[in-house]
Amino acid sequence: MNILLVEDDLDLGNGVRLALQDQHLRVTWVRRIAEAERTLAEGLCDLLVLDLGLPDGDGLGLLSRVRRERRDLSILILTARDSLDDRLRGLDGGADDYVVKPFALAELLSRIRALARRSFGGEGQSFQVRGLTLNECSRRVSVHGREVELSPSEFVLLAALIKRPDRVLTRHALEEQVLTGGARYASNALEVHVSGLRRQIGEGYVRTVRGVGYVIDRQPYEGTRR
Repeated sequence: MNILLVEDDLDLGNGVRLALQDQHLRVTWVRRIAEAERTLAEGLCDLLVLDLGLPDGDGLGLLSRVRRERRDLSILILTARDSLDDRLRGLDGGADDYVVKPFALAELLSRIRALARRSFGGEGQSFQVRGLTLNECSRRVSVHGREVELSPSEFVLLAALIKRPDRVLTRHALEEQVLTGGARYASNALEVHVSGLRRQIGEGYVRTVRGVGYVIDRQPYEGTRR
């Protein structure tokens, strides 16, 4: 699960980031709305943990914009604003949960796990698009019932795409997710993994959006197949 943490307090942000990483969650931590918007535009985010009082604006404005564009994104507000009116504005504005500072770290982690279960149906959920199936728990992939063997990087790449059908993921977001070590500095490393994935699952699934990134479409794409 990929989490975007938007928190301007250095100590709190770093503490929450480390706690989430200890739970084997991928965390991107930013401190301003502008940074959050750039990260969200890359597409690779499953849950937004959002402070409201930020240096470059009110988090409620970001909440409203994000919810209009991403109805599927889980959003948890993490703020010192503790009045009933504040809670109602946050929840009515589209947040899935609302946690008030100061908070117990164990409770925050529990709330995030609950949102993850709600979003992905718990561990082991299968994701399917046009006969292509991926199961996270068993790490099995099949195409119309035929099992295929993927490398670890190809599996991570496919998981990122198939969880977000019809959503274009940028090259940068996928490189951060898939590539490690020196591979991040190889100009064609991502293309090599995409090519390998296509060989295993067949053409017609992973579509290139030229100059942007890649996407898996729920319905066959009418234009070029690649």
